[in-house]
Amino acid sequence: MTDSITLRGFVATEVRTTTADSGLAIAGFRMCTTERRIDRATGLWVDGHTNWYSVSMFRQLATNAGVSVHKGDRVIVTGRLRVRQWATDGGRSGTSVDIDADAVGHDLMWGTANFRRNISDKSSQRSTGGDSPDLPGDVDPATGELLVSGADEEFQPMEAMDTGLGMDFGSAEALTEEPERASAAY
Repeated sequence: MTDSITLRGFVATEVRTTTADSGLAIAGFRMCTTERRIDRATGLWVDGHTNWYSVSMFRQLATNAGVSVHKGDRVIVTGRLRVRQWATDGGRSGTSVDIDADAVGHDLMWGTANFRRNISDKSSQRSTGGDSPDLPGDVDPATGELLVSGADEEFQPMEAMDTGLGMDFGSAEALTEEPERASAAY
């Protein structure tokens, strides 16, 4: 059985990258997650317990993380959880919590990121008529731009979009609405 897990936390070490003898790209870093809670006595936020994880990445994910993720970044990691007991000849023992990552990305709650699609042989297959399973048919593989097939599919400014949240994105006042109103739609 595989246990999947998604974590939000901090990159605690620089990403270590290497290539196996077989050519497999491998990367890893230590990650920590810390519980935050309100101290009822003082009314202030305080740190709770910190959990530590070793995150392992392979193939293209390892290569991309090696140039994109850095110590101190807030990230979201999804992958397979492995908990192992360990012991040394010197009598020390402990528990190791590892994650074999399927996906790693910056936590956009705390900042912004610029995504850049990898250029691969799959994009050249698309331009010659080959099928590319990871791109929808209306995306230009070279630029990542959406292709518009008909004149009736025009760009709609954000204020014209119906989000179903009862929020008007066309005014600055809408962006400073009460949090209760915005969260009530969820």
